[in-house]
Amino acid sequence: KSFDFLLWSASDPSDSWKIASIGVKNIAEKSKIILEGIVNPDPMASIAVFEINITPGYCIECNFEENHLCGYNNRWNPNLNWLVGGGSVQDSPLLLPTDHTFDNEQGHYMYVDSIYATRLHEVAQLMSPMTISVLSGCLSFHYQLEQKYSTLFVVYTKDRIGHYEELWRSNQSMYTWNLVKVNIKASHPFQLVFEVAFSSVIEGYVALDDISFSPQFCNNETALFFDPSVANCNFDQGLCNYTQNHIDDTKWTRLIRKPNPFRFGDHTSGTGGFLLSNVKSGYHQEYVAHLIGPLLLANFQYCLQFFYALNHFISEDALAVYIYDEMDQVLEKIWTIPKPPTGMWIRAEVNFQRLEPTKIVFVSVCKNFWNCGKVALDDIVVSQGDCQIPGGSWLATPGKCNFDMDNCGFIQDHNDRGKWQRRTGSTPTSFTGPKGDHTTGVGHYMYIEASHMRHGFNARLLSWHMRGFAGKQCLAFFYHMYGIGTGSLNVYLKKENAPEILVWKRRGEQSISWMKASIEYQCEHRHQIVFEAIRGRSINSDIAIDDILFQNGPCQDSEALHPESANEQDWYSIYI
Repeated sequence: KSFDFLLWSASDPSDSWKIASIGVKNIAEKSKIILEGIVNPDPMASIAVFEINITPGYCIECNFEENHLCGYNNRWNPNLNWLVGGGSVQDSPLLLPTDHTFDNEQGHYMYVDSIYATRLHEVAQLMSPMTISVLSGCLSFHYQLEQKYSTLFVVYTKDRIGHYEELWRSNQSMYTWNLVKVNIKASHPFQLVFEVAFSSVIEGYVALDDISFSPQFCNNETALFFDPSVANCNFDQGLCNYTQNHIDDTKWTRLIRKPNPFRFGDHTSGTGGFLLSNVKSGYHQEYVAHLIGPLLLANFQYCLQFFYALNHFISEDALAVYIYDEMDQVLEKIWTIPKPPTGMWIRAEVNFQRLEPTKIVFVSVCKNFWNCGKVALDDIVVSQGDCQIPGGSWLATPGKCNFDMDNCGFIQDHNDRGKWQRRTGSTPTSFTGPKGDHTTGVGHYMYIEASHMRHGFNARLLSWHMRGFAGKQCLAFFYHMYGIGTGSLNVYLKKENAPEILVWKRRGEQSISWMKASIEYQCEHRHQIVFEAIRGRSINSDIAIDDILFQNGPCQDSEALHPESANEQDWYSIYI
């Protein structure tokens, strides 16, 4: 493969040894694990690694027999903490148990002893490593609990932003090892948290051993599977599973615009379909446009994401999102428009969860000419989980860059005569450049500022060095070429000790919208990709790129090297 998959990283300094655990999925191809250390110029800085272990299984599994404790960490408390029990431990006046794994005094387990508590309900937490992907299945563990009054022993999952969800809690004393099985149905990466709180210093102890996990649910239970993507739609082929609740179907109108310098196209590719509300009706009466989604199952947390764009007449009711029940009755309003800049696609996202089946409904209201919501809508995506915690791996996708955090390893070619700059918002020069980035509308992108360059000057942006590969690879990205003096954008394949190969090119003004490009190429040698922007005949020649993605395999929609001009007449044109 051309890319290294980042599995783990750390930058916080520490003057003692720390334990790291990394879950690695089964990989069909041969692979290597590479440890990369980047040391600051500080002469006192150093990085050290000690005792690397690779074992089969899940990182949240542990029998506590090894010194590394499988990456489990005690959340330090000045008094009450999880301790390693078994072996030669004689620190407690209580009669602590033998471990469960070997059923003898030589084995080990984790325990919390009430004699160390100094105040009521002092808490001890034992935390697992963070999973790097979604896990669903059966969690099992053995525990003992000796109590005189009331001891709280609870197991939670904790996500990356600190939200806790209770899985199980004890309800009685257990003086022998007791097996617990509980299902985990997580839609995001998580940590396990084993939490103990005592009501007095003579309360007793809690012991824990042999934590294991199976991808099969406990007691042969079958999980209720529901794919929320039934509510996804980019409107390229129609309304998908969305409907309108009126006879003439004119309140939300689907448009397809050819790329042009006057009216923006869709968000998906710049050439596909999107919806526009309140198009064909007049302004003499009040009316409401409803777009109703498919039925979603109850008791799931959903994340709704979509893109919208506004015209210059913005009303408070321009766009709102409601939750309806099965009978199309309103349950709640979950989102209203925050009035951002107009004429550009903005990403919105909102979480919701209901105890009953629900539908997502997009509502736009037109009251009169000066108070009429005319809103464009595109790329609706519904997924399970929290919008702030994307499902799947929490690590960055290799070969993907939206420039929101940094330049992603792209570097400036110092042999050119211009400069690529990272920017958010609109470019300084009027009538050229994007109003915002493609990813969210409020993020970052890379562009050339034509007013800082002369006609014919070029700026080259080089990718990191990539390994060669067998077969085909797809490079997809979005570009913005708007302005009457726009020059050209070229993409080259750069091999070591070989002439560069032109793989894609656009010249002149293309559209006021972000446009998608897909390039399919093959290279069995170490190489780089070069984005070259050439300044046109006037300062209205800003060129921008965003959302770069390298993928293994052929492109689904690869383009010709030199396409014909895209500035043709729309089949349906509305001024907004």
